[in-house]
Amino acid sequence: MNCSTSPRCPRLSAGRVSKFRAQSGKRVRRGITLVEMTVVILVLLMLVSILWFWAQSWKAGSDRAMCIMNIRFVQVGMRSYTHTRAYQPGQDLSPLNLKDEVIGVNKHIEVAPRCPGGGVYRFAGNTVPEIGSLYMTCTLSDSKKHVPNNHKSW
Repeated sequence: MNCSTSPRCPRLSAGRVSKFRAQSGKRVRRGITLVEMTVVILVLLMLVSILWFWAQSWKAGSDRAMCIMNIRFVQVGMRSYTHTRAYQPGQDLSPLNLKDEVIGVNKHIEVAPRCPGGGVYRFAGNTVPEIGSLYMTCTLSDSKKHVPNNHKSW
């Protein structure tokens, strides 16, 4: 019988003691305790919660950016429409619905924009806005800052 495969080999018994700890004559298995497992779970939960809040703030920022881009596209489309027809800022176009002239199929903007953050867009009416004033605004402009910082050149 080979000593390296025999469970009663004295050389193996020393190696087996390293796997078990002798305390008062009993063999005790090493392993993870309940406290250690709880700490690991708590650390993982903290990391997941940090990731969750980061993702929420990232989404809010991207919603804000997309809303501002929608406002800019409508502003540029409205300016393009009024310039091609030689309308002046402040001019009332009451017989026309300026929004319907700018937004629609085969118009300057094909599809009416929607705020990705859940806001509602409001239009300035049928008067051509002055340079530097917005034609379309979002209802989230105050609470979530869905308003461009500098729109004076639009």
